Amino acid sequence: MKSSAKKVELAPYDDLFSTEESRQDAKLEKVREIPLSELHPFKNHPFKVKDDEAMMETADSVRQYGVLVPAIARPDPEGGYELVAGHRRHRASELAEKETMPVIVRDLDDDAATIIMVDSNLQRESLLPSERAFAYKMKLEAVKHQGARTDLTSAQVGPKLTAAEKIAENSPDSKSQIKRYIRLTELIPELLDMVDEKKIALNPAYELSFLKKEEQRDLLDAMDSEQATPSLSQAQRLKKYSQEGHLTLDMMRVIMGEEKKSDLDRVTFTSDTLRKYFPKSYTPQRMQETIIKLLEAWQKKRQRDQER
Repeated sequence: MKSSAKKVELAPYDDLFSTEESRQDAKLEKVREIPLSELHPFKNHPFKVKDDEAMMETADSVRQYGVLVPAIARPDPEGGYELVAGHRRHRASELAEKETMPVIVRDLDDDAATIIMVDSNLQRESLLPSERAFAYKMKLEAVKHQGARTDLTSAQVGPKLTAAEKIAENSPDSKSQIKRYIRLTELIPELLDMVDEKKIALNPAYELSFLKKEEQRDLLDAMDSEQATPSLSQAQRLKKYSQEGHLTLDMMRVIMGEEKKSDLDRVTFTSDTLRKYFPKSYTPQRMQETIIKLLEAWQKKRQRDQER
């Protein structure tokens, strides 16, 4: 005779005596101390980790207090972990001669990891234009892979700007500025380095990004021979001639050889030039005020002399 009693499935012993708090805690991300040797950089990440003064200060802080904010990494199928956020903290830990650093390990696909990597760095004020440019480009591609419609190189407005708006939500730049930064990735490395070094301003650099690669290389030659960098108006003319198919090396040299209006209108004195004429206690502001007063007195004297 079959039993009519239902089969009762007993819960595991640990579940019977665990609290809801402990079960929720088990779901939370854990901070782990991972050996520095097991952490490697995010593939093709655009941010430069330099052993500069700021890095030395960070290393001193890590040496004294440790890494206060955990890095984020994801498991690497080939072994170890790929850093998603925390490349500077990793380098500072190396300089501080630490063996491990605190890390939160997450299972992230390429797109999610890219977005976190970019967003964790974009808020830094010290970012170079090239870093910001390639970071936005990487994030754009990740957002595109996630299904957003994108066309940042188009002048149209409407649905095609959805990706730009999405990127701009969590960044310090507007969607139009993001588009301009992404265009900088079309510059050859030598010109992009000059943008980072502030030898070429962002607006002229944006215009130059529309030149063909061979034209950009010729422009380097013209800039070197004329010892000049393009102003915005010059860059716009270079772009116009390029689009019309008329841009030549000789034309570039003629344009770069022009005397800029700003150079004609500007008179510049360095502090070192002026310092010998003033007491050491004078601030730059007081030096300027004194110069203006002396010039006013000189002008009045000239007017009196002319009236005689």
